[in-house]
Amino acid sequence: MTTTEPSPRALLRVTGLRKHFGPDAILKGIDLDVAPGDRIAILGASGSGKSTLLRCLNFMEKPTAGRIELAGSQVGTQRPARGGGTETIYTERELTLVRQRVGMVFQQFNLFPHMTAIGNVMEGLRTVKGMDRATAQTKARAQLARVGLDDKADTYPARLSGGQKQRVAIARALAMEPELLLFDEPTSALDPELVGEVLRTIRALAEEGRTMLLVTHELGFAYHVANRIVFIADGVIHEQGTPDQVLKHPQQARTQAFLARHNEFHF
Repeated sequence: MTTTEPSPRALLRVTGLRKHFGPDAILKGIDLDVAPGDRIAILGASGSGKSTLLRCLNFMEKPTAGRIELAGSQVGTQRPARGGGTETIYTERELTLVRQRVGMVFQQFNLFPHMTAIGNVMEGLRTVKGMDRATAQTKARAQLARVGLDDKADTYPARLSGGQKQRVAIARALAMEPELLLFDEPTSALDPELVGEVLRTIRALAEEGRTMLLVTHELGFAYHVANRIVFIADGVIHEQGTPDQVLKHPQQARTQAFLARHNEFHF
């Protein structure tokens, strides 16, 4: 297994992260440091734990064990557990603040169908940040323009293409001004001809210096955009390194086998 030295300036530090669903262990001890400006592509077969990892980092799923630190502060409070050892307690107020700092873009867009594009982008600004309507509307319109959809502000999701819906979802995440963006296979639900427009939007964010973790099967995109590749197998980080190290010269047999099944990419 390839390892990297811990970064003293990590924006996000994950130590010993585990997640069980009943008797099933999905994450079996993840250690990961994310520095400001990192663009980390997370690869792995279906069921390896990639999406569960992102959902734990955004606390849509609460970790079973382990420690997550954001900008040097631990999320949650540790206390003695009944059966011995310790457990971590999370308050909803704390997690709401964390989710403002760690934005998430999902596979299936998760837009409100009864709201226009601008209404979807405004929603978090109004309900979570408490902005007045005029300020939220101005901010939301600016984010839609940023992803090339200023002309679709008053359009409902049913009349948008899949690529446009995903770009609205990205604008919604950006509007909250997160320090870290998580992308969970953002192109997997799209028709092939719509993938490019979403990847171009993500690439533009990477070029701005945004810190991001991207679960993807677009290996060519990962090679050109990420500064680090993390390959997950069976709930652990099996190999990680630069795109050249992992995608061109993988050291582990599991990584080599995975890439052999995804050899249609070019770089």
